[in-house]
Amino acid sequence: MSKSASRTRLAEIIRKRSFGRGEITLASGRKSDFYFNLKPTMLDPEGAALLAELTYETLKDDGLDYIGGLEMGAVPLAGAIAQLSWIKGQPIAAFFVRKKPKEHGARLAVEGLAKGEGLQGKRIVIVEDVTTTGGSALKAAEAVKDAGGNVVLVLSMVDREEGATETFAQAGLAFRSLYKAAEFLKD
Repeated sequence: MSKSASRTRLAEIIRKRSFGRGEITLASGRKSDFYFNLKPTMLDPEGAALLAELTYETLKDDGLDYIGGLEMGAVPLAGAIAQLSWIKGQPIAAFFVRKKPKEHGARLAVEGLAKGEGLQGKRIVIVEDVTTTGGSALKAAEAVKDAGGNVVLVLSMVDREEGATETFAQAGLAFRSLYKAAEFLKD
């Protein structure tokens, strides 16, 4: 399937499985009359494959070491992309950042790294399913920076276009998205 056909098909899946209208309170605390819940798309076999494919194609030439972000939205994305990167012969390892470190065990904020592995000096992309103001991805980026990682990009699957671009610019982080909310609001 061509990149254009993959993008069109993924938009159809998102529209069917993950987009809705009706008043909702977003993670940012804002009220909205539309929403995206990308989990049904990320956990659908075709949706997961297309998200991984389009994200991998966007990132494959960036020389990345790791991909990850804040739980829960980034977990299915990072895992699918890591798997596809291995299949394509350009492995990008995955991790995730806990919203709050566990109070038992290793008490880690960044999960998924084996003993002796670290983010120090590594090139990292933060992924997010849906971005509104950018607060969740910024939290993940800060945890990565605290661990010594170099965040080279924040990539969202859908940007609601409600302040994330400005948030990331102020933080000195490059930001891109696969889709803009406006693409789904046309109908």
